Amino acid sequence: MKAAYITHPSFVRHEMGLHHPECPERLAAISDRLLLRGVLDVMDTLEAPAATPEQIDRAHDMRHYYELQAAAPAEGYASLDPDTAMNPHTWTAALHAAGALVLATELVARGDYRRAFCAVRPPGHHATSGQAMGFCFFNNVAVGIRHATDVLGLERVALIDFDVHHGNGSEEILAGDDRVLMVSTFQTRLYPFNGEQARGVNMCNVGLPPYSDGAALRAAVTDRWLPALRAFRPQMLFVSAGFDAHREDDMSNLGWRDEDYAWVSAEIARFADEACEGRVVSTLEGGYHLAALARCVELHLRALLGLD
Repeated sequence: MKAAYITHPSFVRHEMGLHHPECPERLAAISDRLLLRGVLDVMDTLEAPAATPEQIDRAHDMRHYYELQAAAPAEGYASLDPDTAMNPHTWTAALHAAGALVLATELVARGDYRRAFCAVRPPGHHATSGQAMGFCFFNNVAVGIRHATDVLGLERVALIDFDVHHGNGSEEILAGDDRVLMVSTFQTRLYPFNGEQARGVNMCNVGLPPYSDGAALRAAVTDRWLPALRAFRPQMLFVSAGFDAHREDDMSNLGWRDEDYAWVSAEIARFADEACEGRVVSTLEGGYHLAALARCVELHLRALLGLD
């Protein structure tokens, strides 16, 4: 299956300080694993463009764009909240991370590729329309979704968000947009401490209790996600792929294993092939245990690409 792997050199130049979990080594661990296991041999590696102000504006207030631009430091760090900081390369990386989703959306929508994976940093699903937070600056996937609906004219797209943290920014931006269905899982009573009460009828939020395992994920997908997705009939799928619910990742108290990520990815691939001509754009969100992250991204891509 023809697939795109979209990244950019600026993603490893952005960093938020010594020992920060959202570190450049995340992408190195992923790319090393994918090269070693031959996955990148069957993908076309493409360089992400920088998103334009107009593309960012479809998901964000332009005030947010200019405030971030003004906050970018010439040297050292500029702290935006206790967890989120900019270095001199962050602004460029954030623009290219959002631009990766625009490029992926274009390529998959017009049929150049059936699947695309955006290996990006910084992640995006916590960024709201007007605020950077939770390691995120622009909401990359929301920028891609709004490009699909506002520019390419897709009438129905779905966002699948599996991450130990609720994609609060994606929900805030997309709630009430009847062209979009968002389905998600996350650990309850964990940052950003919301999600249990959906903000719109187009949201299917499934909070999972602390210390639950992959069985809870599978029930959420089978009992909640798939019925909602089938009823909605999306023309394209977007995936916010977070790998921090893994039992080896100390960012959470969930107990997912490698096989759970393989399973949910296979379910996504199967639904996409049945419902929307196989069109999937996936983008990296969380995942901070480097070995588990690399293994599970490989399994995610193998499932999407139909590799053994």
